[in-house]
Parts: sequence; structure tokens; C-alpha cells
Amino acid sequence: MNDSTWELVRRSIGPLLEGAVRGTIPLTVLSFAAGIVIALLVALARLSRFGVLSWFARAYISVIRGTPLLVQLFLIFYALPSLGVVIDPFPSAVIAFSLNVGGYAAETIRAAILSVPRAQWEAAATIGFGHTLTLRRVILPQALRVSVPPLSNTFISLVKDTSLASTIMVTELLRKAQEIAAPTYEFMTLYLLAAAVYWVICLVLSSAQGRLERRLDRYVAT
Repeated sequence: MNDSTWELVRRSIGPLLEGAVRGTIPLTVLSFAAGIVIALLVALARLSRFGVLSWFARAYISVIRGTPLLVQLFLIFYALPSLGVVIDPFPSAVIAFSLNVGGYAAETIRAAILSVPRAQWEAAATIGFGHTLTLRRVILPQALRVSVPPLSNTFISLVKDTSLASTIMVTELLRKAQEIAAPTYEFMTLYLLAAAVYWVICLVLSSAQGRLERRLDRYVAT
């Protein structure tokens, strides 16, 4: 790269990191946290003996997994105003990403719950635990260990998916890169720089995932 390109990189890295810290990371954390709550509720509904709840959960998962995330984002931000519901860009993105995470993570959590041996339920019942108490104190803690790797992958994927929020004017990492590139026409340089920042974030999260898995391995009987 020539001197002017290096200078552009030097001037751009600060705003891009700001976009990541103030936009991408909060959007990821908020969406994932809300999405996991949704996923847990949907997974429990999916396992429910009540047919209506189970049907609703299956329908929700089918719709979320069967439609593009970008379409879901556009429906919330661009289509809802036609029904009189206007939501600002950032909350719209949080809602869309949370619903999307909920649909995908629900099956992960359901599979993790089902992976716990049935004998655990029976053992808890013999000491007087009810269904809810057994689920909270016995089943979910064991299911957590099983679900950590796939849920961590979902979290890392969400970091990259937040780039779609730029399409509804959320000022995050990719949006910052677009704003800087527009007057300079240095799209290749800025987009490569944005990709590098995404990559570093994902590397850090992958490292944290590995540490968490090793920590949880201490509590797994061998």
C-alpha cells in the first residue's frame, strides 16, 4: 500500500473500533441475551405436553429457520410502520436478531435437555423434587455443558450477522466503514479493514469459548 492508503488506515481504525464498541458489540450482547431467554422458553414449550404450546413452538422455529434474517430485519423496520408500529433502527435490529437467535438456539437447548438421562428425572423425583425444581436444579445445569459449544458458535455467528444492521441505518462497524469509504472511494481498503476487525473479535470470542469449555470439563464425571 502507498503512503496515502496507510494514512487512511491509520485514520480509520479508530472510528471502526468505535463502531464495534458502541454498535456491534452491544447489539450482539443484547440480542444474544434476549435470544437465549426466548430460546429457553420456546424449547420448554416444544417439550411441553400441551399440544397448543408445542405446536406454536414448532411453528415459530419453522418460520425463523425458513426465512432469511435480512427479510426478518426488513419486516420489523420497514414493514411494521405500514401497520402504525414505528421502531427505531437499533431496537429493530435487537428485536430481529433476538427472534432469530431464539429460533435457532431453541433446538440446541431442546436437544441438550433431551440428552440428560431420564434417570436424572427419576432420581430427583425420589427425593421429592417437582418438575420445575428438577428442571432448574438438575436438568438445566447438565444441559448447559452440552449446549455451550453450539451456543458459543451461535454467538460468534451473531457478531458477523450484525453487519446486516447497516441496511437499516444502525451505526455499527460495517456502517462506519461505508461512511468512511463513501467520500474516499477506498472501498476495498475499508472493507478489508472492517473484515479484519470482525476477524479479531471472533478470534477473541473463540478463545473465550475454549476456556469456558475447559472450565466446564472440570465438572464432568469421567
